Amino acid sequence: MEHAITIKSDDVELAATLHYPTNQTGTSKVDCQRWPLIIICHGFIGSRIGVDRLFVKAAREFSSQGYLVLRFDYGGCGESTGDYGAGGLDALIDQTRSVIDYALTIDCVDLSRVILVGHSLGGATALLTAAKDSRVKTLVLWSAVAHPHNDIVKIVSKSEYEKLPLGGAIDHHGYLLTSRFFDSLSQHQPFEQLRKFNGDVLVVHGTADETVPVDYAPLYQKMFWLRNEGQCDIELIFQADHTYSTSSSTKELLEKTGHWLTFLQKQKNDWNDWTI
Repeated sequence: MEHAITIKSDDVELAATLHYPTNQTGTSKVDCQRWPLIIICHGFIGSRIGVDRLFVKAAREFSSQGYLVLRFDYGGCGESTGDYGAGGLDALIDQTRSVIDYALTIDCVDLSRVILVGHSLGGATALLTAAKDSRVKTLVLWSAVAHPHNDIVKIVSKSEYEKLPLGGAIDHHGYLLTSRFFDSLSQHQPFEQLRKFNGDVLVVHGTADETVPVDYAPLYQKMFWLRNEGQCDIELIFQADHTYSTSSSTKELLEKTGHWLTFLQKQKNDWNDWTI
């Protein structure tokens, strides 16, 4: 079951789609068992659909495994109102938190299993959100940006970025990217902020990614392992590009993510069953 909804975040209306678990029996629906929640954060000038419908496929796959899944458009993207990047990266973080606010008002959400899945710039946004919001318990980073300013400048192209007038904007595929947006990117360093998040993390990256370097994946894992709490696992998908555009890449991405989440929960259940 899927529902189109609108989530308010300050003066922006975020278009979103909510996927209810599809593996539920009539009895479990009546009993209102607690569902783990996955929120999908899309990347730079993306949408909740994703390239080649990646996030639609992901949401439907995860909902078939018993997750409540919420995917949404950041302000100025997809069907949401507002101007993308108008409030900088801080606005993206605030919008993510507004989505969490909404999601946690839904009955039957397991507050101990709130998971952010972020792709590309959405990966960095998810991480930065988790670093300041203790309601996020688990992170899954798909091809995550590690240096927001430098990585987005590379995507836009340095020659175009150099045309950016002070206090002005440049046009990138119809999106007006302001100097405020780029300034905000430079003010956030995921590698520095990640230590504030003590939950478990899965880092996934394609070895043929030409947009965001695959070298970021082991760097992220190394930095996460320096924390006092929380584990971090890594999965590299051979020959996958930035958006996992082949059917085999998408299948492997979703399988590895789903298996990791299942293993994580089993591990915690086994630990809780121990008696001393």
